[in-house]
Amino acid sequence: MTIFFIRHGQSEFNAAFQGEADPLIFDAPLTTLGFEQAKKARETIADLGITRVISSPLTRALQTAQTIFDGIAPIEVRHGHHELLLFSGDVGRPPEELSLDFPKLAFDHLPNRWWHAGDHSDSEVTEEPIHLFQARIANFVANLNEFDDEQLAIVGHGNAFQEIIGFMLNNCQVHQYK
Repeated sequence: MTIFFIRHGQSEFNAAFQGEADPLIFDAPLTTLGFEQAKKARETIADLGITRVISSPLTRALQTAQTIFDGIAPIEVRHGHHELLLFSGDVGRPPEELSLDFPKLAFDHLPNRWWHAGDHSDSEVTEEPIHLFQARIANFVANLNEFDDEQLAIVGHGNAFQEIIGFMLNNCQVHQYK
């Protein structure tokens, strides 16, 4: 089994956020640059023999996964390795909304609210406590053993991968994890 981590391409949130005020771009899609980064990553993975892809349900990861792997490997959506919820860009959308934008992918197995709920409504950003994030990521990593004898790519997010490997990946960087 070989596992590759791929961080999503540049999102509209990434492009707008300057480290101060949250630009309030919920579930941010990719920018034009983000799509270009994903197309370049498609070239990078061409000879890796990837047979299965797992993507976070955040739009930027789904767009990245489809751009890189469409016609190459099936894409499965899972929610354990989604981003640490700190800003509007980390707030997800319910499965029925995602399925409208991504009709080729299955979302019916996801809970209606698969991102950190906190004590607030869907329209507010409730930061995810770090201990809950760490437990979620540890659970995701523990479940990776189910992918014996597969060449697996996991498309996800900077903070999630940093929690696992100890450093931040660049947008669309392909990193061999295992």
